[in-house]
Amino acid sequence: MVFEPLIPPVHVDGPSPAGMISGLIDVKESARPLSVFDMFRVGIGPSSSHTVGPMRAAYAFAQDLFEQGFEPASVRVELFGSLGATGRGHSTDRAVLLGLEGFAPDTVPADVVSSISQRVEDSGRVRLLGGWCEPVMEPVVMTPFTVLPYHVNALTFTARAAGRELSRTYYSVGGGFVMEEMSPDPQSPNVRALATSSAAEVHSTPAPFPFASAAALLQICAREGLSISQVVRANEEAARSREEVDAYLDLIGATMAECVDAGCRTEGVLPGSLRVARRAPSLFRSLGGRSNSPAQGDAWACSQDDPLRAMDWVNLYALAVNEENAAGHRVVTAPTNGAAGVIPAVLGYLLHFTPEGEADPVGVTRKFLLAATAIGSLIKTNASIAGAEVGCQGEVGSASAMAAGGLAEAFGGSASQVENAAEIAMEHSLGLTCDPVAGLVQIPCIERNAIAAVKAINAARMAMWGDGRHTVPLDAAIETMRQTGLDMKSKYKETSAGGLAVNVVEC
Repeated sequence: MVFEPLIPPVHVDGPSPAGMISGLIDVKESARPLSVFDMFRVGIGPSSSHTVGPMRAAYAFAQDLFEQGFEPASVRVELFGSLGATGRGHSTDRAVLLGLEGFAPDTVPADVVSSISQRVEDSGRVRLLGGWCEPVMEPVVMTPFTVLPYHVNALTFTARAAGRELSRTYYSVGGGFVMEEMSPDPQSPNVRALATSSAAEVHSTPAPFPFASAAALLQICAREGLSISQVVRANEEAARSREEVDAYLDLIGATMAECVDAGCRTEGVLPGSLRVARRAPSLFRSLGGRSNSPAQGDAWACSQDDPLRAMDWVNLYALAVNEENAAGHRVVTAPTNGAAGVIPAVLGYLLHFTPEGEADPVGVTRKFLLAATAIGSLIKTNASIAGAEVGCQGEVGSASAMAAGGLAEAFGGSASQVENAAEIAMEHSLGLTCDPVAGLVQIPCIERNAIAAVKAINAARMAMWGDGRHTVPLDAAIETMRQTGLDMKSKYKETSAGGLAVNVVEC
């Protein structure tokens, strides 16, 4: 049966989230900031830029072939730059197969994810969009030392049949967003955003309170007498109904909780050469997660008198999510997959260890996510969230800032206190490198999410001590992160060519 996507990708020349993130669109000229629908997206692990983005690019290429009636005899995929350097560790080779076969990151069945690589290897063929054509699938080519001018995360698809050839180049610019190269020569880039018609329509709808900087956001809050979450909600509801916005916020919160639960209950070893054992299930048990009688010797972990007991649970939440991500399971991109555990962990702290969370779990979750959206939007559009561009300061650092801002909002903080919380978390993530051992999103990535979650809680609590006045504005911290990323050597930016990746012996 031929698979026809219900919402095929389209080229977008006007405002789009991908265009803003990639720098193609000046954020100051955009009709609206990035939306909660842009910041939080459900997908599969282990990476938004190396898995989700390439999967969407492959989907678009297969759809292009279908619309042109081009039935290829063979398909070839080449991964450049960071994608080529860590493509296997990030499952990029599997992601392009899933996309070519017509699967989307938020709905692909788990059994398909786990079986597709072996099936294609055994048969030597890929089922384009579910089977309308089954060309030979050539081995994915990794070209780590070739970086195309437009972006370090580039991939080229080539389809051949009877002397005819069709080639397309795409760029995965972070957070799962994709740009397509329209020039026949990628050395002279001319790109357009890849989106859906509905997403493009929403983003072209003017927001009542557009902002491109934290300073502008604070001015809006002061002028209108609104909190940061209220400003974001007003912008959301200018393009969608309140019911649709709340339903999506609730979906994101529920998906995060489900991911934590799955990570706490799934035993085993993570895929890849490192053979990293999952730790979340045993920690869950030692904290009394399954009974009131923890294993002997672990009583310290579940003692109600331990003042740091909440931190153990926060660590657990983050480890659980990122072990699920490393396994290639479904997570919420927040703002990336490699940093997906930070916000769920801090949200778990809010819901289970604070009076605000216990009093109104649904309302406080929505406020948290809306405020986090504002912080993430500023970081995404004024700097970067891609580890391949700026290192892990752009991934885990951004997630920590978003979580800190969301938590301060949930605590009832003023707009200035929320901005201060995000700034503290961002400032103390500056310079963080992205050096995954063996190219896997496991070491140091999993533990790093737990550390960043605790940092976010501390940042929010520190911000709540004061009245919001502070020396370093969030805008300055974001710009510093951008500049630091530019200065950072490429070997520390998701290439596994430096840092821990070369100083840790793979066993």
